[in-house]
Amino acid sequence: MGIYEILKSAHSGWRYLVIILLLVAFINALMGYLGRKPYTEGNRKLNVFALISAHIQLVLGLLLYFMHDWYKGDMSIAIQRYWKMEHITMMLVAIVLITVGNARSKKVDSALMKHRTIFVFFGLALLLITGAIFGMIKADPSRHLFAM
Repeated sequence: MGIYEILKSAHSGWRYLVIILLLVAFINALMGYLGRKPYTEGNRKLNVFALISAHIQLVLGLLLYFMHDWYKGDMSIAIQRYWKMEHITMMLVAIVLITVGNARSKKVDSALMKHRTIFVFFGLALLLITGAIFGMIKADPSRHLFAM
């Protein structure tokens, strides 16, 4: 098993951690916002763990992207276009949303606004990631929702 296969397995498996952490942080922020709960150190740590996991996933993904030469793919072939442009673009935007949401939540004073900021930005990132997953399934019908 070469380095590419190891990185691909790591990237494929790590996505579950990213999605779970984002989902938990999103739900936690929603509950905090709707319940007008205080923003605790536990909330902050959860958000940072979600952020760090997403950034690790980004690094793994970029390594795979350039090792496999996806940037050289033929845009007329759906699966190559997906990996060359769509996947990387949607994931980069999702990472930016997570990063900006986390940074903005630190700048607001109100606990309610901290929860709302995380809820909005992490929620948008989750929507984008979900869209990317369904885009992958559409571009490559041999793959399915929980494929490794």
